[in-house]
Amino acid sequence: MVPSGSAQAKPSITDVQNQVDRLYRAAEQASEHYNQVHVQLKQMRGAVQALRQDQARQQHRTEQARRLVADSIVSQYEGDSLSDVGQAVVSSDPTAFVSKLTTMSAFNSMQANQYSSYLTQAKALSIRQDATSAQLAKVADLEQQAAQDKATIARQLAAAKGVLDKLKTAERNRMLEASRSSSVRVPMSAVPASGRAAVAVHFALAQVGKAYVYGAAGPSAYDCSGLTMAAWGAAGVALAHSSGVQWSEGTHVSPSQLQPGDLVFYYSPSQHVGMYIGNGMIVNAENPSAGIRVVPLYSMPFVGAVRPG
Repeated sequence: MVPSGSAQAKPSITDVQNQVDRLYRAAEQASEHYNQVHVQLKQMRGAVQALRQDQARQQHRTEQARRLVADSIVSQYEGDSLSDVGQAVVSSDPTAFVSKLTTMSAFNSMQANQYSSYLTQAKALSIRQDATSAQLAKVADLEQQAAQDKATIARQLAAAKGVLDKLKTAERNRMLEASRSSSVRVPMSAVPASGRAAVAVHFALAQVGKAYVYGAAGPSAYDCSGLTMAAWGAAGVALAHSSGVQWSEGTHVSPSQLQPGDLVFYYSPSQHVGMYIGNGMIVNAENPSAGIRVVPLYSMPFVGAVRPG
């Protein structure tokens, strides 16, 4: 009979490291989705602004057409009872305005043309109002997604911290130190790069040893896509702060075509991005334990590569 005290073996440092790494990857997946949502939100808020400006211009055109019809009707009914006319004139709501006019006398040809023009402008305004409302609904949905992603990041980080806290201090420190010290030091002179790629690689290598922070893009800390964005930004190439968007921001290349500066992607869908520096090595902002370090190209599940610029 197995003694109750040995029923469950104490997990090894490797087991704990693997568990923490899985939690970090889950947090990074949520973080990169959060980054992508914010890229989309920036674009959509710009679209909302444009729609609102267009709607305001159309509102002005509609009001001008309404005034033409109203002024013409006032002239026609001048001297008669103006109660219905007055109600029509003061109504700025297109539906109420049209409803009131249809209860009044038939228009002459000029008034009919003005009325037709007004209906056209009012319909155009309605289309723009609907488009603005639809875009605002999409923005609200994305903001809710961002909030959910942020909650997931916090939950996974708390779970990782809980796992680490269960280890004794000395064991935890050894595990974290081993994770950080596994980075390879690569002098820039050893990297076969030139032009803008050389600038990007030089920037990324200069960040080795700095901290990994979800959502960060420098200068003291980075997440994975924040590092590649900042590195290529230093070379004059704009990238989005999102591994998912960076996957489409360049030319896809095969592993045999890799050159220093190329973006390399890991896990599926592309949850993590690093930068190839040649000789089968990459520099990447890996996770909160490892920080920014240099590791072999295939140290993580590789899914593809992109050449920016």
